[in-house]
Amino acid sequence: MTLDTIEHAMAALAEADPDIARAYPLVGAPSPRQRDQGFSTFFSTIVSQQLSTDAARAIMGRVNTLLPELHAKAVMEVDSQALRDAGLSWRKIEYAKGLAEAELAGTFSADGLEKLSDDDAIAAITELRGFGRWSAEIYLMFSLNRPDIFPADDLALRVALGRLKGMDDKPTPKQARQMIEHWAPWRSVGSLFLWHYYRGEPL
Repeated sequence: MTLDTIEHAMAALAEADPDIARAYPLVGAPSPRQRDQGFSTFFSTIVSQQLSTDAARAIMGRVNTLLPELHAKAVMEVDSQALRDAGLSWRKIEYAKGLAEAELAGTFSADGLEKLSDDDAIAAITELRGFGRWSAEIYLMFSLNRPDIFPADDLALRVALGRLKGMDDKPTPKQARQMIEHWAPWRSVGSLFLWHYYRGEPL
């Protein structure tokens, strides 16, 4: 999503929600975020689960040395111990091999997700072992640039929504989804704004 798209969406969100209209001038528009599409992004998502950004980056550096061309066939052919030596846990190796196997078997296509609806793409991703709804929604937002995604399982998102709405506590994922229904068709930008608000909330 470009900055122009974000600013257009923020104007629409401010019109639809008085709390955004109040907070938007105080913290400004969020910056665009973009990730690559495809198999390698799914692989790096597995690597980064429950790790710091620095640790995940170090492991991916070793993986890229081991596999200069990171695609399904290469992952299936590489020895599991080599991936373990690069820093992946045995569980993550199982997930990575499962991802590669699904891609090669044609039961999953990272490149084919672009042609699917939001719901169908999320369903296809969550069929993979190691990928929950949050991971699927993040992929749709940042790799496929889908404009109307709200990853309600994200803790920071719900904390920020609770603060924005003056709640004593953060809403549940179900409550959060209901609270922002009127943000459609710009819920991805609303999510970006909440993360931005979480970091820069005025005192």
